[in-house]
Amino acid sequence: MIIWLNGTFGAGKTTTAHELTALLPESRIFDTEHVGFMLRHVRDLVDGDFQHAKPWRGLVVATASQLLDHLGGTLVVPQTVLVRQYWQEIHDGLTAAGIPVHHFVLHTDRATLAHRIDTDTKPDTVPARQWRHDHLTPYEEALPWLREEAEVIDTTELPADRVARRVAATVASAGHPAIG
Repeated sequence: MIIWLNGTFGAGKTTTAHELTALLPESRIFDTEHVGFMLRHVRDLVDGDFQHAKPWRGLVVATASQLLDHLGGTLVVPQTVLVRQYWQEIHDGLTAAGIPVHHFVLHTDRATLAHRIDTDTKPDTVPARQWRHDHLTPYEEALPWLREEAEVIDTTELPADRVARRVAATVASAGHPAIG
């Protein structure tokens, strides 16, 4: 099973993913950005955002499938996907591989997101601050289709541990045997 945590930068995906894996036995984080990092050196393939490279989407599906075949359990994926076609390719590929996908969007308002981005002092996020700000508008533009494709959880006032418990409870209520 995959629990995909979508939403823009600053919504709490990574923090929630860590909280969620602490709650769920046999779960682990699968950071699909590392698949993108792997492709960055391939000339003429990645121009800017690695998600635009079709091989990234296919490799995410193939890697997730291989990981689950080898390790079992649950993969928690904290990854922003704002292009509906890209999400459909990933979702359809995972479904075709027989992998159940639970898709959540962690959401908060623009002012809260901007504040979280500006006050995030983790060394790996400070250099990407402007890039993260630049994705607020595309996130807002993607919200209509994201609301159709996923359960939206407002993280404005919820700490990550409560968001994680809500995700786990939702997945358990869907009848997944590994949770509950």
